[in-house]
Amino acid sequence: MSVATTTSADGTVIAYETIGTGPALVLVDGAMCFRDFGPCRSMAEHLADRFTVTFYDRRGRGASGDTAPYAPEREIEDLAAVLAAVGGTPDVLGYSSGAALALRSAAAGVPMRRVAAYEPPWIGAPSVDHLAELTARLDRGDRRGAVSYFMVDMVGGPAFLPLMMRLMPKVSRQLGAVAHTLPYDTRIMTGFVVPTDELGGIRIPALVVNGSKAKQNMATGVAQAASAIPGAVHRVLPGQTHQVKDEALAPVLVEFLS
Repeated sequence: MSVATTTSADGTVIAYETIGTGPALVLVDGAMCFRDFGPCRSMAEHLADRFTVTFYDRRGRGASGDTAPYAPEREIEDLAAVLAAVGGTPDVLGYSSGAALALRSAAAGVPMRRVAAYEPPWIGAPSVDHLAELTARLDRGDRRGAVSYFMVDMVGGPAFLPLMMRLMPKVSRQLGAVAHTLPYDTRIMTGFVVPTDELGGIRIPALVVNGSKAKQNMATGVAQAASAIPGAVHRVLPGQTHQVKDEALAPVLVEFLS
């Protein structure tokens, strides 16, 4: 696979790869993930016999640019640029904050045929200002601290997780390299509250999925998002967590896209 690029509305270069044959499908990563780190490459390879799958580096990650100032609207434009580069009217699958980005893009009228979302983390308004805390850590150059805050305080991972990451230098470097994009994901998530009015504007078929092992606030948010989208299909995958397995999600996705 070779890396191609497209240019977003504000001039930012967005890098992407394409694999497979069949109807066009574009994958959108969640927080801190990019083409070489996260679920999209694996899923693309898993679906390559059924779809022409494109996955890309969101702005500020991998080989993509990062033009200031940031706004969620710029990421919606980025996805629109990738879809236009693919051609036709592709389907879209997003993971985590990438799922929220995919749904918000559909609501904004970005041309896509159908949209699928796995666990957009609308988990309810936090008791602290996550955006302010992330920004403060990054402003003082504490990229590792920002990643740790995201993993433990925001995602709810165990306190020893940052220590484990330090024992895996390659992973730690990869996460640190994209730490500055964590505020981007935070802003995409609309205060972590389901934007029901916005999602109500989606006019294409939508699939919203969560795992049966999702935390209650995650499951509730996913169900609320599905209810807000006219005609949306809501599915729960037995035994799955936020780190969903390709072989669990793929059949549900294929059924929906068929």
